[in-house]
Amino acid sequence: MFSGKELKDYTKLVLSIGVNLQKGQGLEIACPVERRELAHALTQTAYEMGAKIVRVRWDDEVIDKLNFENAQTDVLTKIPKWLVESKEELVKEGFCYVAIAADNPQAFKSVPTKKLSSYYQAKSKALKKFSDQVMSNGIRWCVVSVPTKEWAKQVFPKSRAPEKDLLNAIAKTMRLDHADPLLAWKEHINLLDKRAEYLNQMNFEYLHFKNSKGTDLKVGLAIDHLWLSAKEKAKDGIEFVANMPTEEVFTAPHRLKIDGVVHSALPLCENGQIIDNFTLQFKKGKIVSFSAEKGYDVLKNIIETDKGTLSLGEVALIGKNSPISKSGILFYNTLFDENASCHLAIGKSYPTTVKNGDKLSTAELKRKGVNDSVEHVDFMIGTPDLSVTGISYDGKETVIFKDGEWII
Repeated sequence: MFSGKELKDYTKLVLSIGVNLQKGQGLEIACPVERRELAHALTQTAYEMGAKIVRVRWDDEVIDKLNFENAQTDVLTKIPKWLVESKEELVKEGFCYVAIAADNPQAFKSVPTKKLSSYYQAKSKALKKFSDQVMSNGIRWCVVSVPTKEWAKQVFPKSRAPEKDLLNAIAKTMRLDHADPLLAWKEHINLLDKRAEYLNQMNFEYLHFKNSKGTDLKVGLAIDHLWLSAKEKAKDGIEFVANMPTEEVFTAPHRLKIDGVVHSALPLCENGQIIDNFTLQFKKGKIVSFSAEKGYDVLKNIIETDKGTLSLGEVALIGKNSPISKSGILFYNTLFDENASCHLAIGKSYPTTVKNGDKLSTAELKRKGVNDSVEHVDFMIGTPDLSVTGISYDGKETVIFKDGEWII
């Protein structure tokens, strides 16, 4: 774990840049039991910043695995009301929410895929009201990470000190190696804001993705779409950063205007199982066929969750020279891997990625092409030779990416 100044810098970044915790506000932290010392440090810093109360929700993959192996599916999929109500209460009470994403990528590889998918689909459906609030910025939230033992072994299998190596890698992605990490983050956010501003001025109708892996995909963009970057504004008017690290600018695809084929660029770790070397074929916004060398059943269950998982909810642009990409490390963790590569997401769109989207009904968002689902699963498509061309409403083409990097 971080120690001394790095730990203090880390907690300050998460609580000031991340959720932007205000004096007198409550905070909930979701944390693996293995990393309880981070929850302790975040709690201490939160109270120093004037938090009124800090609550911690512990995650334990060992207990989860035992439940998956021993409990019946009909029991697992009965999501308790107290869990649903406790999540919704966070929004009502104006809490901030920090989630520490540090899962073992293969924690549940021995669990039957159908059983695992049934549980997570049931949980997603039960918590949809809360997730809708999260994705429309009804609550300030931030996802961060620190190493855990099994995850570090997966990332650095030949290392004698894998947790230390992963900790050092994460520290760099968090800009803790800068003399003033807070200033470094502000400068980084400004750069991303400029890219989002340019794309909003261009107001493309389509993006066209092509690379040597065989990706040839036209993605229409939602009507009145907005490109967002790291810094977002919650419904209470206070800015926050939802992912740390983050290197992306992103917006909403048009759910009916996606055509062509896309090949994955990196493995996807989803709920303790890995999907790799997969391909999706789209026609008029819907997935019409798919394949995967590894994790086919996992991918199939994602795509078949509901009507919304047949389409896309996010398109995000990240250059190949981002710090995470240049590190050459495959993290097996979407928080990091999605920030090493341009990516798309199966499922729900963020309502905030269209003008006044947080004030529109589901039906109004749908008319603008915004996709809805209980799922939002990011997958990476960026390669070193990826080209991205913006196509305007009058057919004019503008190259945005060449050889995997921004050229604007």
